[in-house]
Amino acid sequence: MFKHILLPTDGSDLSLRAVDIGIGLAASFGAKVLAYHAMEPFATLPYYSDAMAFPEDVYLNQAQEHAAYYLQQVRERAKAAHVECDAIYEFEHRPYEGIVRAAHDRHCDLIVMGSHGRSGLDKLLLGSQANKLLLAADVPVLICH
Repeated sequence: MFKHILLPTDGSDLSLRAVDIGIGLAASFGAKVLAYHAMEPFATLPYYSDAMAFPEDVYLNQAQEHAAYYLQQVRERAKAAHVECDAIYEFEHRPYEGIVRAAHDRHCDLIVMGSHGRSGLDKLLLGSQANKLLLAADVPVLICH
């Protein structure tokens, strides 16, 4: 049925639960998985960049270290389940767009991701990457709470 499952992760317990579900599906279908992590690009304000307390290189190094750690967690879980796993990360302002692009570029046929299940004002103010992904994706999406 499914041959290549995309597993976006932000390192949270919720996303790791979705990762476990995705890996379980991959094991049962004989599929492989792609772990994906999107990082917010470094933002500078004109004229204030010299006054920033958090230099760009420090931010980039820490973001890449976190990404490597999150993706390694997925690799270890996939290895334990005997599921082939590849992993990528990128800087992306809109994570859902990066997820859609990764699914397309890597020929994934299912996306499994976690959602906090926000509603009402929280959903309006904080937005929902899962909701945006559901509207933008051209492959099936399984949302896990």
